[in-house]
Amino acid sequence: MESMLNKLKSTVTKVTADMTSAVMGNPVTREFEVGRHIASGGPGMCWRIYNGTKKSTKQEVAVFVFDKKMVDKYQKFDKDQIIESLKRGVQQLTRLRHPRLLTVQHPLEESRDCLAFCTEPVFASLSNVLGQWDNLPSPVPTDIKDYKLYDVETKYGLLQISEGLSFLHSGVKMVHGNLCLENVILNKSGAWKIMGFDFSISSTNPSDAEPKYSCKEWEPNLPPLCLPNPEYLAPEYILSVSCDAASDMYSLGVVMHAVFNEGKPVFQVNKHDIFKSFSRQLDQLSRLSPTTLNKIPEEVREHVKMLLSVTPNVRPDADQMTKIPFFDDVGAVTLAYFDSLFQRDNLQKSQFYKNLPKVLPKLPKRVVVYRILPALTSEFLNPDMVPFVLPNVLLIAEECTKDEYVRLILPDLSPVFKQQEPVQASNMILLIFLQKMDLLLTKTPPEDIKNSVLPMVYRALEAPSIQIQELCLNIIPTFANLIEYPSMKNALIPRIKSACLQTSSLAVRVNSLVCLGKILEYLDKWYVIDEILPFLQQIPSREPAVLMGVLGIYKCTFSHKKLGIPKEHLAAKSLPHLVSLSIDNNLNLNQFNSFMAVIKDMLTRMETEHKTKLEQLHSMQEQQRSMTINTSQTNQSEETKRTPSPGNQIDDVFGGSSGSAGVNGKANGNSASAPQLNRMSLTLEEKQRLAKEQEQAAKLRNQPALAPQSIKPATPSTQAKDLTSCLLNNMTSLGSLSLTSPPRPGLIQGSTISAYPSTTPMGSMVSNGYNPTMGFQTGGLGMRPPGPGLYGGMATTTSTPNFGALTHNQGSTNTPDMSALDSLFTSNKPKVSLNQMAPPKPTPGTTATPWLNQFGSAQPSQTAPMQGAPLAMGGGTSGFGMQANPFFSPQNFSQPTAAPGMNAGGGLRHSSSVNNDLKDLFG
Repeated sequence: MESMLNKLKSTVTKVTADMTSAVMGNPVTREFEVGRHIASGGPGMCWRIYNGTKKSTKQEVAVFVFDKKMVDKYQKFDKDQIIESLKRGVQQLTRLRHPRLLTVQHPLEESRDCLAFCTEPVFASLSNVLGQWDNLPSPVPTDIKDYKLYDVETKYGLLQISEGLSFLHSGVKMVHGNLCLENVILNKSGAWKIMGFDFSISSTNPSDAEPKYSCKEWEPNLPPLCLPNPEYLAPEYILSVSCDAASDMYSLGVVMHAVFNEGKPVFQVNKHDIFKSFSRQLDQLSRLSPTTLNKIPEEVREHVKMLLSVTPNVRPDADQMTKIPFFDDVGAVTLAYFDSLFQRDNLQKSQFYKNLPKVLPKLPKRVVVYRILPALTSEFLNPDMVPFVLPNVLLIAEECTKDEYVRLILPDLSPVFKQQEPVQASNMILLIFLQKMDLLLTKTPPEDIKNSVLPMVYRALEAPSIQIQELCLNIIPTFANLIEYPSMKNALIPRIKSACLQTSSLAVRVNSLVCLGKILEYLDKWYVIDEILPFLQQIPSREPAVLMGVLGIYKCTFSHKKLGIPKEHLAAKSLPHLVSLSIDNNLNLNQFNSFMAVIKDMLTRMETEHKTKLEQLHSMQEQQRSMTINTSQTNQSEETKRTPSPGNQIDDVFGGSSGSAGVNGKANGNSASAPQLNRMSLTLEEKQRLAKEQEQAAKLRNQPALAPQSIKPATPSTQAKDLTSCLLNNMTSLGSLSLTSPPRPGLIQGSTISAYPSTTPMGSMVSNGYNPTMGFQTGGLGMRPPGPGLYGGMATTTSTPNFGALTHNQGSTNTPDMSALDSLFTSNKPKVSLNQMAPPKPTPGTTATPWLNQFGSAQPSQTAPMQGAPLAMGGGTSGFGMQANPFFSPQNFSQPTAAPGMNAGGGLRHSSSVNNDLKDLFG
């Protein structure tokens, strides 16, 4: 890769150096920029041809340069003759002006190193095109190497040479003297031009007399550049040293033969023995073989044979050659007409341009683009001719590539896009452009579309001509997909809406609605809903065609899978509008049915969508409700699993089990410290259950038969209290109460059992802080296996306690203060009264028995198990339940299993009785 780059660099450097050294110092470089070497031509292919640009006007030119180093091998005399011959030819060409002669833009300039002059832009010489690449750059340019002449180019090129000779012979009275392939130049548009007047001979007679030409004798010792090309010279020029116009016609015959034979002349001439060669040639021409001319088209073969005749008088002159049928080809005639357009008036031009679209498809693309197109675009300067020229230009643009269109056509079209005068021509231009809008939007760059094409479309929508508006509205949907979305939304749609609302033409209004309906698919859904649908309600017209157009837009929007109308818009705006339009009196039955069909479809979809939404919402609600129930049940089951049995709770209180060494012992560890650790981490539910148990305990204080002692009210504290301290203090206050009842026989005041764990042996009287005077008659104390609801499995055999012996230690009857229980709740939560935490009301038919009614007569001594139920004191089996136990451990405050109720004769009662008692207690 690096080697290739180096080679390219060296080549470019070499070419640039050659060009710079060749032209440097020549006065031509003052006014012209010299470009790259593109071709060669002139006598002996001695002229190098460069492309160039005029500095002042940026006009493109061709720069012909002769490097004097080419003749360094000759003697000074020969060198001077060569230079003089070349200078004479250029000066003669500069003085002549004709379309068939190469046009000189700047005369010959000489410097120490070169000769140079400038002409119209040039492609190459005919000799280069036919394969002679002498004095060309290396490598040979691809466009020259691959160039092939088309038949129409050959025909018209030969016609042009004939016309050029006719001008020289008839108009200037001059013989060219060296007509050959290297002296025929193809300009950039493909026209064939004559140059190389180095050996031209002018008539010595006055202009009105018969021309007479003096010919120089052939000098074989002169350098080749000082002699004409002998292979194209007529025989009389060498053999009889005479020449006239017929000599140029012989040269034309050889040129025609070479064009159809890949650049080969009729005969090869030995330049070292020129006279002998021409003598032999003369004999061959007198009996010319048919095979010599077999490649020449048959319709011109006879004329070429006449041109190569030995007798000059037989050869046709230039005027006669221009009129032969061979040149009547439609392509050649068309090209010839373009070359003579400057002589035609507007009427003749318009007729020609109207028929031109029929001819253009028959011509080669290169001829059309480089020969016809420049002539057409030059007519854009004539506003009246633009409507006739424009269709042909756009037809050529269809066959061009995008690059050719942008480079060769668009620069000339840009002013036409904006042309508004004269009005009639401007309207025709708009119609033509609208018909070819797809071509313009496809090949025109986006920036030019935005700046030139779309403004022309907007101008057409606002044109006063109804015909232009209708055509524009009909054509817009065909190229809507090529318009950028912002331009469509911000510029095109507003003008279509304006045309619909402001026009008085029913056709324009209907076409506007049809146009909107066709371009809906290129718009955004919400733009249609927010801009297009509200616009439909602004249309004042009530003609059936307009109403059906409105219905069509609604239907397209509703049914299009990309768009659609939300059900909210259907219910609030679309359906009310359509219903009001459907009952218009101008509609016939079929039109009314169309309206109703769309309305029913909208209603059905709205119903389906909303019903589906509601069903989904209902399903979600049911699913959420089910999840809530399942979660609640799971939580309850987990709480049940976490709730310990009443026996375990009692074991925790007393710190032992049925297998303990003693009731007050600590055989199973430090059980007294466990409640202390968990009292600070109670949940709200545990606190509520604790409050309920305390309420039941408070029931003991409010029984009518009891005379509560005066209790010093507890001072409310705003600080957080220790739950253990609050509970013990409250129980101490509760234990100060004394139960009184009539004396019962058989009461033994022998011993008192402590209700709190202690190391004191059972049966001895101790002060436990609850009621030092309270005691139980112990008929016997025994242990049995643990069972549910017992204090660690402990059972006592006692007589029914004599509650009559219980007396209140103090005579105060003040109601105890329960504010200490408020400390069970955290300070950051609202306090709940005990009334609100009470269980539900008992079922009808269950009446709470007053506390005194629970006291029956004395019963015989029996074994009374300590069950986990509310305390019941009666004539039957009595027990001290967990809920009435003021020393129940807070760590085990979970929902206990309900204990079965006792019989109506005085057993344990349902908790509803307790709830009613609490209600009576707290009002």
